Amino acid sequence: MTGHRAFADLKSGWSDERRARNAARKDELAAEFATLEELRQAVGLSQEELAHRLDVQQPAISKLANRRDMRISTLRSLVEAMGGELRLTAQFADRSIELANFAPATAPK
Repeated sequence: MTGHRAFADLKSGWSDERRARNAARKDELAAEFATLEELRQAVGLSQEELAHRLDVQQPAISKLANRRDMRISTLRSLVEAMGGELRLTAQFADRSIELANFAPATAPK
């Protein structure tokens, strides 16, 4: 893609002050995220970078980010490619219960 540069290349010339502002904004976004697209942005990944980590083309990431429904295994792969861990929790008025049968394979059951 001519005319396009990786975000990491663009950030390489940033001052320490700008990097600190960016890190603070990422933390704010991470606390407020509501969509997969916002989550991806909050962790500082481009669609191209995430696509590379998942070994898919960038348009596939765009489609996944806009889906209203997907398999838990697909969602887990996306979250793990972003450096996170997916946990499913059922929220009730009086308690929260983590669903063990959807826990990562390495988690105790």
